[in-house]
Amino acid sequence: MHIDDFDTLDAATATATVAVWAAVPTWTDAVVAGRPYGTTAALAAHAAALATTWGRPELDAALAHHPRIGERPTGDGAEAAASRREQASMTTADDDVAARLAAGNRAYEERFGRVFLVRAAGRTPDEMLAELERRLHHDDATEVAEACDQLAQIALLRLRGDVTDPEDHP
Repeated sequence: MHIDDFDTLDAATATATVAVWAAVPTWTDAVVAGRPYGTTAALAAHAAALATTWGRPELDAALAHHPRIGERPTGDGAEAAASRREQASMTTADDDVAARLAAGNRAYEERFGRVFLVRAAGRTPDEMLAELERRLHHDDATEVAEACDQLAQIALLRLRGDVTDPEDHP
């Protein structure tokens, strides 16, 4: 949709749209309340600035509905569709990488108490596995910060995929 359309959506529709980018209620509300933006760059800058305040509560809220890396997202909603697109490279993962990701996911969940989150878009299965294995060695505070950064990257990629400036698509 064009930024001018986003800027004029009713609040409920705008909130539902932003929640697909990251299901963080306080962030979603603040992004919607910041309208009108006028440009996608202004929207992305505001959303990114707000995301710098994220911590464990925001991460936990967002991950409540997030699929595991390597598992096919279920559902037919916009968030599931976005996850399927982002994890499309997993369809090419060989059996060893898929098995190691599954085992790594279990180890991560045991260690940190939440699903492993990584920006999958643009990454190969091997790269995602390497990230998982690297991050298993983090302390909790470091991992919260890195997971929040990954969540922000995902949110901004989704935002830029959904909202464009009129000159981008005349």
